Amino acid sequence: MRDDECLPPTPRRPALFAAATLTVLCLGASGCGGGDIAQARPGPAAASPSSAKTSSPAHSSPAAPATRKPAPSASAPDAPSGPLSGKTVVIDPGHNPRNHLHTAEIGRQVDIGTAHKECDTTGTSTNAGYPEAEFTLDVAHRMRALLKARGAKVVLTYDNDRPFGPCVDERARIGNKAGADAVVSVHADGSAAGNRGFHVILPAPVRGGGADTSMIVGPSRDLGTRIAGLFVRATGSAPSNYIGGNTGLDTRKDLGGLNLSTVPKVFIECGNMRDPKDAALLTRASWRQKAAQGIADGISSYLNG
Repeated sequence: MRDDECLPPTPRRPALFAAATLTVLCLGASGCGGGDIAQARPGPAAASPSSAKTSSPAHSSPAAPATRKPAPSASAPDAPSGPLSGKTVVIDPGHNPRNHLHTAEIGRQVDIGTAHKECDTTGTSTNAGYPEAEFTLDVAHRMRALLKARGAKVVLTYDNDRPFGPCVDERARIGNKAGADAVVSVHADGSAAGNRGFHVILPAPVRGGGADTSMIVGPSRDLGTRIAGLFVRATGSAPSNYIGGNTGLDTRKDLGGLNLSTVPKVFIECGNMRDPKDAALLTRASWRQKAAQGIADGISSYLNG
């Protein structure tokens, strides 16, 4: 279940999710779409997530010695040239499949600038037990492949290579240290059945302690708006019917991953894992590919201006 830190902010006056706005975004796109997000909103109890998931050298003939292939150059580019060459994108897969085995470690408090919060949370799951953390890592891998094919340098905050975390403050530092041109934290929500759709979370103006979002609020809104529009186009999903007034956008000031970021960053909740219809999409590999496509297209649209 989600904890109190992630209860939605006081409802604002709903805004219309303008179809015309999405059309403009799609036409303008070149590709034409952590502990901060807690476990779940009220709904059925989550199942405990389960734990995550050379050829031999040729013999040479005495008469014709084998020829060795030259070793690859150390200066070889990390990604092919393309429209995103020279750009760095950081993908932050929400939570970690093994967080539930390290509750003490992820429960320790970290400074998010304006307050203290848990290092990380376990995330939610579908009613059948498919964990959010496995969903987010799968979508992150698909996004990485798409963005690298366009020439971007892609960094993941973690790649199933650590027992828990990283903590929300470290996730922010990874994006900052990379000098990322854009950072996207991938999540799926855990609300009540009947609550459907996606929403993109934007940073609010925050200043205090080590947090100062004044320089990233505007660029992050541009990034998030483009992702929202192109996510609709790629997936066919509708904006959330329970957060954001049908705009697909929500602004928050309580997420350390946003508060501590010094580079443009947004979160995306791709759907509600506790709604049977949304869960049927989230657990389908073909739909996860569409989700990755929509997010990657939104990032590309933002980076290409």
